[in-house]
Amino acid sequence: MTATATKDDVLDALRQIIDPDLGRDIVSLGFITKSAVCDGLVDVIINLTTPACPVKDKMKAQAEGLLRALPGVTKVKVEMTAEVRGSQKPARSLAPGVRHIVAVSSGKGGVGKSTVTVNLAVALARTGARVGVMDSDVYGPDIPMMMGLVGQPETTAERQLIPKQRHGVATMSIGYLLADDKPVVWRGPMVHKLIEQFLGDVAWGELDYLLVDMPPGTGDAQLSLAQIVPLTGVVLVTTPQAVSTFDVGKAIGMFNQVKVPILGIVENMAGYSVEGVVEGAPSRRVVLRTGLGEVETTTDAEGRFQVTVDVFGKGGAEALAKRHGFPVLGRVPLNPAVRLGGDAGDPVTLAAPDSIEARIFAEIAGRVAQRVAIREHASLPILE
Repeated sequence: MTATATKDDVLDALRQIIDPDLGRDIVSLGFITKSAVCDGLVDVIINLTTPACPVKDKMKAQAEGLLRALPGVTKVKVEMTAEVRGSQKPARSLAPGVRHIVAVSSGKGGVGKSTVTVNLAVALARTGARVGVMDSDVYGPDIPMMMGLVGQPETTAERQLIPKQRHGVATMSIGYLLADDKPVVWRGPMVHKLIEQFLGDVAWGELDYLLVDMPPGTGDAQLSLAQIVPLTGVVLVTTPQAVSTFDVGKAIGMFNQVKVPILGIVENMAGYSVEGVVEGAPSRRVVLRTGLGEVETTTDAEGRFQVTVDVFGKGGAEALAKRHGFPVLGRVPLNPAVRLGGDAGDPVTLAAPDSIEARIFAEIAGRVAQRVAIREHASLPILE
């Protein structure tokens, strides 16, 4: 008589799959929402903590291999789904449908914080996550331009503002409410009130992640946001320059003081990639002379070469991460395509999805989602 796998056999096999971030098997974590066996067919659903999980495909392949090895199994169906778990902090009266609020901040201006925000939002949305961006930079609201949106938002019957949508991302900014050439000259209490209204008087609906684009520095907006709502964490943005990392150090101190977890740091403008061809010089040593000194590389079989020139230095983000105990989420090189995409309202993650920069932003988005899931994993049920 031929042995036939049972449901218990299926679960025992899947217990061999360990979530690399949470450090436990996917069965005890409660990720298996369906496990059926019928006439040699095994039908399984694995429900992860985020659609942006970077090991999703690897986990699916591992599950399929383990299940095919069971006795009597002739066909395997593994479906990967995702459900972002909500924050375990006390329920919020403001933006109650938003599961995680993540600030994107920096110690100084000009480091590309808004660029990082919109590209992370689009990258998360492309995985299937429900994403919003709240522009809290009242003095320089860049989100409307970078997302290609204009005009005032509509309102609901309850007089709530309806977020403007593009690229699968819901957005709200004071830039939608003011004339382009009208400056915002506000004191701290007015900034506090605006942030409160953008959280309470905007119909965000159900979102997995709301990214909050913060103004530079460590002022009223940062303190107000931390006081108004419990934040899941903050993503810091820097460039390799010493002055930038110095100012980010102050931001780290501020967020530690108000007890906002730091999810990690993104190093933007991390070197400029130079490509070229030396005719008739395959596999030859090439020396480029730049204002920063000589850079050496080797051409390939067709005489092509590529080198990275560290225009703003290097190693700043790594030093900060090591000193303060959080990870470097990624390093984004300089590329005119990133700037062009932002100016045109089509972030490079969407406009050039196969580019190096788009792939890096996608990896960073996955790491942010991982860090959020790790912070919340203690609340997941342990099943025996």
